[in-house]
Amino acid sequence: MQTIRVETPSAEYDIFAGSGLLETLAPRIERAVGKLPRRVFVLTSAPIWALWGEAFLSSFADAPVVLFLEPGEKHKTMASVDKLLRQMARAGADRGSLLIAFGGGIVGDVGGFLAAIYMRGISYVQVPTTFLAQVDSSVGGKVGVNLPEGKNLVGNFHHPRAVFADIAVLGTLPERELKAGLMESIKAGIIRDRTLLRFMEEHADQVLARDAKALEKVIATSIRMKAGVVNRDEHENGLRMILNLGHTVGHALEQSTGYKVLLHGEAVGWGMIAVLHLARQRGTISASQFARLEKAIHLYGPLPPLNLRPEKVVAATGGDKKNVGGVRRFVLPVGIGDAGVVEDVAPSELDAAVRYMLAQAGANTANR
Repeated sequence: MQTIRVETPSAEYDIFAGSGLLETLAPRIERAVGKLPRRVFVLTSAPIWALWGEAFLSSFADAPVVLFLEPGEKHKTMASVDKLLRQMARAGADRGSLLIAFGGGIVGDVGGFLAAIYMRGISYVQVPTTFLAQVDSSVGGKVGVNLPEGKNLVGNFHHPRAVFADIAVLGTLPERELKAGLMESIKAGIIRDRTLLRFMEEHADQVLARDAKALEKVIATSIRMKAGVVNRDEHENGLRMILNLGHTVGHALEQSTGYKVLLHGEAVGWGMIAVLHLARQRGTISASQFARLEKAIHLYGPLPPLNLRPEKVVAATGGDKKNVGGVRRFVLPVGIGDAGVVEDVAPSELDAAVRYMLAQAGANTANR
């Protein structure tokens, strides 16, 4: 097991990554955050609970109150939050209660948001069950829900008291979910850790075969990278924005397809393809670096095909929450292992990048 420390001006906590954490979760939580309160709640989804609920409960002397969130982005809404808040209130949740978010990124985002706003804030713990949630969304305290107008437009910063990333639960993760999550680790290598990228290039077979040591290395290294960035820029005022590589176009793809076609990591994968094209045209990466990075993304594919009009995707990027004053902000790689934020991307540049991405995705846009 590896332990990664997050230390920001407003919160300090540990992230534990290893195998076999779930069966001993209750004492681990108590060691990390103190004695369990009278009311403990767990937010999860029915499929996760069916697979892992028995193991989750095995270490609790008193069973937590279980709340369920329907799977899928379409349920990451204020309506779901209202329903869950009322269930907590009726079950006697108070300011001393603890909420455990036990599931993928959607459960983590909604659970963290519930904890942030219930009685103006209660403690919560993240127990992520997907690769994507373990390396990305459970770390850093960003919580929230979607609006029809865009993704994660309602939210807050509310750090967990601890994160427990049990690699063993990835054994039941569908292959598509695993590959989608691995896109965030590819991103981590591109923007901050060329050694991680090289490891993923050279050990793709072991990673995709779910070799425990290979997965632990990728997960822990990805978490360590993100934690280091969050420690330096808690509220995304500067450096932390580089974590959004591929997300501006990725979120636009999710919105353009009604959140029904792509997993989040898949959308980010295609978004990175678009950004790599933009970076190559601007000269922040060389032709050889472009080819290497694009190959690394496809190494963990295939990404799903797309059939979208480029104009629709470009328009959807205007609703990204990183935009300020109508200016679209993009994160571009600078070589390998570094990245920067630009605000002067011309419409023609963005259009060309999106068209390149859609061509790679197999979309026939020539006559649309």
